[in-house]
Amino acid sequence: MIGCIYNPLFEEHGVPQHPENGTRLAAITDRLKQTGLWQELGHIEFAPATVEQVGWVHEYDYIEYISFLSEHGGGALDFDTQATEETYPAAMLAAGGCIAATEAVSSGELDSAICLVRPPGHHALPNNGMGFCFFNNVAIAAEAALRANLNRVAILDFDAHHGNGTQDIFYSRGEVLYFSIHQSPAFPGTGTVDEVGLDAGMGQTINVPLPQGARDKHYLQAGQQIAIPALNAFGPEIVFISAGYDAHWQDPLVNMQMTADGFYRLMQETITAAVDLCEGRLVVVLEGGYNLDALALSVENTVLALGGREIRQHDEEPPPLHPDQDERITRYLDHAIEQHRQRLGLAEN
Repeated sequence: MIGCIYNPLFEEHGVPQHPENGTRLAAITDRLKQTGLWQELGHIEFAPATVEQVGWVHEYDYIEYISFLSEHGGGALDFDTQATEETYPAAMLAAGGCIAATEAVSSGELDSAICLVRPPGHHALPNNGMGFCFFNNVAIAAEAALRANLNRVAILDFDAHHGNGTQDIFYSRGEVLYFSIHQSPAFPGTGTVDEVGLDAGMGQTINVPLPQGARDKHYLQAGQQIAIPALNAFGPEIVFISAGYDAHWQDPLVNMQMTADGFYRLMQETITAAVDLCEGRLVVVLEGGYNLDALALSVENTVLALGGREIRQHDEEPPPLHPDQDERITRYLDHAIEQHRQRLGLAEN
């Protein structure tokens, strides 16, 4: 069974005029209910994370600061990350939901899980929130898996923005593989091909930065020739997905050209690898995605892929890519593939 993490409180954080607002989850849940998928999910009971659990990856002074901001009506962490009165309780509940999903999947109670949570998390650093993020949900969940006696955890991040927070948290850790494919240049300006980890984490960070306009075929090639071979070499016992859907061609914040069908195929590839490597243990954690219709369809396709079902509604294709830009993207991708193959000794998939 596919587990689901959701609570109406997640929709209360934030302000309506911000692109990362509660209508994102409302659009997702409405579509899943309309298609009947919502009723088929196993809705998991969960509680807020404790301060100690969030403190696995964040500094206690920072956690206390977010609590203080919320208790006093909110405040800005930076120009685009705004805490409100509901932020701290929503963020603690989101982290707790991701922990509960991880425990259920790790124990075999569930085959997989999707965490429909907000605020998102992959930009959240140990001592600072940014990029709409406060607490790093996927990092907290990965830490929960490690503390539940799993030894190797993989995180695949296909949000259009680099997950600098997740990378930073595990950069020197050998038990976590972090893979990100993202637009470059773009916020937050990190995630070059040469950021590969330090100390015990050397070689466990794998970044594939691509120019704007990258499409389904580019993402799938990166998955097949870098991500999947890296997973095979690493041998994770559970796989997490930082599932940002802002690489969709209709998204207003970035300039990639993925489709909901492409996200479905990415999930299929990852699920196949997870079945081979870790008995299918897979936890999907929502990150970005700001066109409501594209986001809802992409999440629907993710749920269908998790259940081994076919696509029900095919997405519209983006406008044709200019041949010069297509060649530029291919050149960048080929460079990343070659760099990672040489550095990590990856076999062709």
